[in-house]
Amino acid sequence: MRRFLLGITFFFVFSLSQAQTYSIIDGKAIKLYQEGEELTLSRQYDMAIAKYKAAINREASFLEAYIKMSQLYITQGKLDQAEEVALVGKKRLAGKNATLKNKADFGWLFTNLYMAQGRFQEAYETFQEADPLFDESFKKSMYYVQMKASMDFLTAQLDKSMAIEKEKLEDPLNNFQLQYFPVLTADGEQILFTKRDGTGNYDKEDIYTSYAEPDGSWTKPVSIAQTINSQYNEGTCSVTADGNILIYTSCDAPDSQGSCDLYIAYKVNGNWQRPKNMGKEVNSRSWDSQPSLSADGRILFFSSNRRGGYGGNDIWYSVRQSDGSWAEAKNLGSVVNTAKDEISPFMFFNNEILFFASDGHQGFGGMDIFLSRVKNGEFSEPENLGLPINDHLDQVALFITAQKDYAYFTELTSGDNGNDRSILYRFRFPQEIYLGENLTVTGGKVFNEKTGEPIDATLSLVSLTNDSTLYEFKSDGKNGEFMMLYPNKGISGLYVEKKGFLPKIYNVERDKLQNVKDLNVELVPVASGEEFVFENIFFDFDKYELKPQSMSSLKRLIKFLVENPNVNILITGHTDNVGSPGYNLQLSLQRAESVQQYLIEAGMHPGRVMVEGKGDKEPVVPNTTAENQALNRRITIKVL
Repeated sequence: MRRFLLGITFFFVFSLSQAQTYSIIDGKAIKLYQEGEELTLSRQYDMAIAKYKAAINREASFLEAYIKMSQLYITQGKLDQAEEVALVGKKRLAGKNATLKNKADFGWLFTNLYMAQGRFQEAYETFQEADPLFDESFKKSMYYVQMKASMDFLTAQLDKSMAIEKEKLEDPLNNFQLQYFPVLTADGEQILFTKRDGTGNYDKEDIYTSYAEPDGSWTKPVSIAQTINSQYNEGTCSVTADGNILIYTSCDAPDSQGSCDLYIAYKVNGNWQRPKNMGKEVNSRSWDSQPSLSADGRILFFSSNRRGGYGGNDIWYSVRQSDGSWAEAKNLGSVVNTAKDEISPFMFFNNEILFFASDGHQGFGGMDIFLSRVKNGEFSEPENLGLPINDHLDQVALFITAQKDYAYFTELTSGDNGNDRSILYRFRFPQEIYLGENLTVTGGKVFNEKTGEPIDATLSLVSLTNDSTLYEFKSDGKNGEFMMLYPNKGISGLYVEKKGFLPKIYNVERDKLQNVKDLNVELVPVASGEEFVFENIFFDFDKYELKPQSMSSLKRLIKFLVENPNVNILITGHTDNVGSPGYNLQLSLQRAESVQQYLIEAGMHPGRVMVEGKGDKEPVVPNTTAENQALNRRITIKVL
């Protein structure tokens, strides 16, 4: 039943704001009507409708009875019957019955009826006609104020409806009675969803998955893993962009903190490990569900009705700590959360746009889908996604692919046997809704340069402008494979690290990593004499002072030295061939000394960090082009 339907009160308030008069004088019909009002107040709706029908049968011009009976049908969700009764009554609105009060009553009735039916243009026009007729005292009521806000909202929305064509996901998907809350990996190659075989108490939920075929079809869905699905319910889930971290909802499990809890599982060497309850820092004694992981799994958003919120269900979040634990969950705040319900969060792959469903922000009625953009670390005022993504029905969840091409959702329908079915659909996501810069999804492998064995390394994409980590993924220890997302903005560095190995550092833009589909990263074990290029160390032309964009690499060099306390290094500066050899030699030494000084000030013993300058003596490529000269201007680190 639509939450937009305000119940019987919305009309009573309007009627009682004026002196109680009737369009007829038949005492027996009025008595039947009054009996109907009493039954309505005690929520005996069918019996009340019968009384109103009897009043109309006795006096066919009894306008108030038509209005009350139509309104009760709206309350019951029987909108066709409500409209039929309302139209019959409206035809009686003539002659002595065509008073301003009666016109206002029918105007208010049809405004609410059209809103409930999703006929927003007609609702808007009807309200505009009736508004001048409403009593001033009624205009102070919250029911009028809410409706006026809805009309003002429609003023800005009706002309912005977008073209959307939904398509049902083809066989072998949608072969269960109920399947819902679809999510996909960033490359679009895997879909996960919750399946349920029925609506009975013993029809449990499980997480199923399917993989994309080269021809665009999907494989037959299978259980995600025996280690995940159990005799208990495993419901709404979220995965990282690479599909290696899973958080899902399970209800009434033996180790649960409350009614429904969030559980986490990691895929190690291609296999899902046994899940763990996320503990009291994340879960509560209340309902905790509908998780959404950021693309790299560092931030978890979820919905909960725990204490400390703003009312109903709120969006909460928790941050993964450096040791892998999760911080105490916090409420997302009053910009997103309201006194009503906020559910089904989905953080888009760029970590900058949060989608969620709400009936607390201004919308078209019931649950609408909203988005809130992260600006300067804060969530902005939510934006309604508009028509026809939102309409008069409840919209509860949306998942948008990293490529921004499709939005996936679930639609509830009734099957041929009258039982409810939920079906997976998708539609082309409208370009009118801006989702930020494009993302490039690529992958590759990390392996030992000496042995060729795969390595479970950490890959961090870092903004060099402000030293913020954009994404952090791990390569698979079984095959070395990894996935990486590259946003089309700023300058960034890719850092590939594994304890016991020299770090591999890239400049994403200069190395054109966004265009590399299969990046092979070779890590060299720490050993005397081994050397690596210390990328992303920046100096102004003809200067040796470190620029702020160098901080990301410098911090990682400190981390490398801390992890390898017995390692001493030689920092070597190199230049291109512009300038005299003597000048270049001096400049290269000064730049190496700048790195050395930073490390010493950070706590490194001076004896661990030696320096030298090579000037232009050892170019890695001929100094024949500007690009080659840039490659030759470098800092290298050698293990002594």
